[in-house]
Amino acid sequence: MPHLLVAQLRFARSELVRCLDGISAEDAVRRIEPMNCISWIVGHLAFQEKTYWVEAAQGQQIAPSLYDLVGWGKPASTPPLTEMWATWQEVTAAADRYLETLTPEIMMTHFERQGKPVPENVGTLLLRNMDHYWFHTGEAHAIRQMLGHPDLPQFVGNMSTAVYRPEKE
Repeated sequence: MPHLLVAQLRFARSELVRCLDGISAEDAVRRIEPMNCISWIVGHLAFQEKTYWVEAAQGQQIAPSLYDLVGWGKPASTPPLTEMWATWQEVTAAADRYLETLTPEIMMTHFERQGKPVPENVGTLLLRNMDHYWFHTGEAHAIRQMLGHPDLPQFVGNMSTAVYRPEKE
């Protein structure tokens, strides 16, 4: 059974998917400034997971173009939704291989960058990643409302896959 926070991250991911169900490729690249477009959001979340759980945690390199396309601080872009979903699926599958290994002890460790520990431990990075999903899911929901999409899902959905359970010590 995955760590409770991993289950919560997966739930946050599923809420993003639920929020974006049925969006057209055309609407996904529409940008309502100053916000980014929805396809950018999908790629941006994949970029964060790739950075934490694939590169820092596993030392693997995948989806090398993500940083320039959707990285933090980069110019706005409107990548195709199908490309961003495919990349997101590849990245989250690779991330899950690491996330499945997390224990309370590992959560307290720190990744290294350039030979020095990063300031936030693995558990805090997991919380940051989860909160990042909620931030951008809300943003995507607002974009869809502004685009006039009817019958959008209500948040938060069915949490049966992410119920609270005590953490093992």
